[in-house]
Amino acid sequence: MIIALFPNEKKKQSFEIASNICKFLEEKGVCVVAEDEKAPKIGARPISSVSDTEIKFLISMGGDGTILRLSHRYSHLDAAIVGINLGHLGFMADIPTGDIYPSLTDLLENKFTIDEMLMLKAGPLQAVNDFVIHRASNYSLIELAIRVDGNYLNTFTADGVVIATPNGSTAYSLAAGGPILSPSIDAVVITPICPHTISNRPIVLSPNSRIEIEYMSSYDPIEVRADGLEVLSMKSKDRLIVERSSNRFKRVSLHRNDYFATLRTKLAWSGKLR
Repeated sequence: MIIALFPNEKKKQSFEIASNICKFLEEKGVCVVAEDEKAPKIGARPISSVSDTEIKFLISMGGDGTILRLSHRYSHLDAAIVGINLGHLGFMADIPTGDIYPSLTDLLENKFTIDEMLMLKAGPLQAVNDFVIHRASNYSLIELAIRVDGNYLNTFTADGVVIATPNGSTAYSLAAGGPILSPSIDAVVITPICPHTISNRPIVLSPNSRIEIEYMSSYDPIEVRADGLEVLSMKSKDRLIVERSSNRFKRVSLHRNDYFATLRTKLAWSGKLR
């Protein structure tokens, strides 16, 4: 088995932990590869020395942002991602540092499922979490006319809108007041960002919806960002189509982890059974 390990140099002790993980996996008969420039630092083989099709898992070390960057940079790999959390608020990176080796043992013993999660596309871009259409450098709120499957929904006067997958519902969409969608369902949520009219609320749609956004204001170009990374610009009267991607985001879900326990922990919910 070949596993690609991705330490995050911006995280304290990342390379030390990665080196120990590499030794642990190799003792179990796993071939560990890493990005060519980082491989010598952790005792792994260069990723260029193996075929893309041979890599079974990608282990991300960081937070959810690290996972998103990997999913974009290595979108050509048909491998599921395992997330070790070296950050703070991480929903996808759900393995804490204190549980690394029991979790990796479960991985090697096939005590997991692979969740194939909805992704979105818009033009040349794809998103695991969300597309954010934002006013960018404009000082004023912008007007975005939205149609769903050809039917007019509304014109939002706001800082922008978030179009999120269930996986992305706990990211920017949640911060903007959107609902939490269980990762086990396929759906898309449109969440306005700071709308001028308080009655403008998030709406949950079918994953097969064809969402058309038209930039109505005559201001400077606005930004479209995929997962906060890749960016497009839209000029006045430009239209953007957001719809389901044919690709799926593959994430390892270990049986020892519980999504709802992760929600309670990450969001500091305080409710108790009585």
